[in-house]
Amino acid sequence: MTSRRTSKVGVVTQPRTESDVVTRWSTRRSHVESRSPDPGLVGGGVSYQALPGTSHRMQIAAMGSFRPTRIQSIPQLGEKISNETLYWKAYRSPVQINEYGAVTHVHFSPTAPHHFAVSASTRVHVYAAHSAEPQRTFTRFRDVAFGATFRADGRLLVAGSEEGVVRVFEAHGRVPLRSFDGHKRAVRVSCFMSDGLRVLSGSDDCTARLWDVATGAQLSSFASHGDYVRSAHVCTLNPNLFITGSYDHMVRVFDVRQPDAVLTLDHGFPVESVLAFPSEGLYASAGGRLVKVWDAVRGGHLLACLRHHHKTVTALTLNGAGDRLLTASLDRHVKVLSTTTFKPVHSFDYPAAILSLGISPDDQTLVAGMTNGLLSVRNRKTEERQKPEPRRRRGATYRYYVRGKDYLPKKGDVKVSFQARTKQQTYDKLLRTFQHSRALDAVLEAQVASRHPQVTVSVMAELARRQALQSAIAGRDEQQLLVLLAFLLRNMLDPRFSSVLTTVADALIDIYGSTLHKSRAVAQRFEKLAELIEREVSFQQELLAAMGMMDALFAANTERKHAQGDALPAPAPAPAVPAVPATPAVATS
Repeated sequence: MTSRRTSKVGVVTQPRTESDVVTRWSTRRSHVESRSPDPGLVGGGVSYQALPGTSHRMQIAAMGSFRPTRIQSIPQLGEKISNETLYWKAYRSPVQINEYGAVTHVHFSPTAPHHFAVSASTRVHVYAAHSAEPQRTFTRFRDVAFGATFRADGRLLVAGSEEGVVRVFEAHGRVPLRSFDGHKRAVRVSCFMSDGLRVLSGSDDCTARLWDVATGAQLSSFASHGDYVRSAHVCTLNPNLFITGSYDHMVRVFDVRQPDAVLTLDHGFPVESVLAFPSEGLYASAGGRLVKVWDAVRGGHLLACLRHHHKTVTALTLNGAGDRLLTASLDRHVKVLSTTTFKPVHSFDYPAAILSLGISPDDQTLVAGMTNGLLSVRNRKTEERQKPEPRRRRGATYRYYVRGKDYLPKKGDVKVSFQARTKQQTYDKLLRTFQHSRALDAVLEAQVASRHPQVTVSVMAELARRQALQSAIAGRDEQQLLVLLAFLLRNMLDPRFSSVLTTVADALIDIYGSTLHKSRAVAQRFEKLAELIEREVSFQQELLAAMGMMDALFAANTERKHAQGDALPAPAPAPAVPAVPATPAVATS
């Protein structure tokens, strides 16, 4: 007696025992199927009975060798991977370091081996670029430290602080060599001028000041800004120029020989970062969600306004060659932009909002500091050293190579053919034993259905070819139905799978359409599927209408061209060319 299963949604399915379906796929012509309708099955199901005198093992053996399911090869979707993408993807997985507070500034030493200084909480840490190991820590700060920056030769380091004091350290020492007092509020930005003899500082007291490293005296003060000065950049080609950005939305270019700014640019948002391109004819400012590029040669003309981020842009930097602009934002992304087209060529994702960003001059290390105190260090993959080729073994003798050539087979010899066993996938093993429902379950698992949907669709196509799709779909409980419907919702509109999945959807509606009221979750999935198909049909109708209008326009244009061609006058005959008289022959003696 065969047992029948009843699903949780109330559908009685046809038998799923091995004896019921084995003879259906028997390849021997002598085994004829005998079908008898079972009135107890939904939809007039058919039960299969094996012929008397034949065992199931014999019928399976008669099928011969099993052919594995042919997986449909589908084209890979997505953008073509360019050399630019490969270059920026050549970084290893990031090394993450927990700091004591938010990482407000990162700066690399211009000289090899390009250590980088990190300003976080009341400390400044110096890390090795390649190993991310701490090399030195500066702790002579009473409050939060800001803007630690190396000098061009990498021997000195300057940093501001919340207490308003600017300190100069030796890169390999611990005690400050100079302390500059004069600011009334926190010093958020500090750096060396290009000559290395002066220090520039910007403070929340709305001033930028210039200090002499040798004497510790203040050389000049610039009070053109009306709000906090939070960013600065010194020019290398002209040692007397520097750029400042403030929360008063202004970017100002100063000449140390003049008290006022020589160029003022309105960014429109509080300015978080400024920099100059290598030619120093273009400036970039970041504030709000915008990055603006200014042409200083044309008097501060706005060259480009970039909107590639969703939140405030906090940091700007250039790669070693100066042909790529890197922008960091609170939206947890770092964008790599081309300096010629200002279009993004790559993007990095981070786990938290980014406050600071730095890249080594040789592009080997990329460092980002985040609001939660996390420091992310990415190092470029280095080419593995080629291993020396193993020593070749000496060749065998001539007798070794000619062995067996003079052997003559004897009368009693038996030739044994060897066939290597191929490993079958789980769904192929189940299909081989006619366990269709379990084969469908195997390819609907998350690791297969999400990563390799072509495998799931290929098995469904094989079930449809065997006319076993309905029997495999029937008899499913609520959870199994939800998994199958979720797969349909994800892949139904994919043109690579739509033909097969349409057949599966039709079978689902035929089997479970009358029992949807018994499961609210299943009914909601069916409603989403119906809305999806209805929307796709609407799109197709609109496309067909657009194609019809285009065909009409093309036809009218073609008729107009033909009419103009018929109305053109016939070309005039070419004028006759007069005959050239023959030249009399000249007799020669």
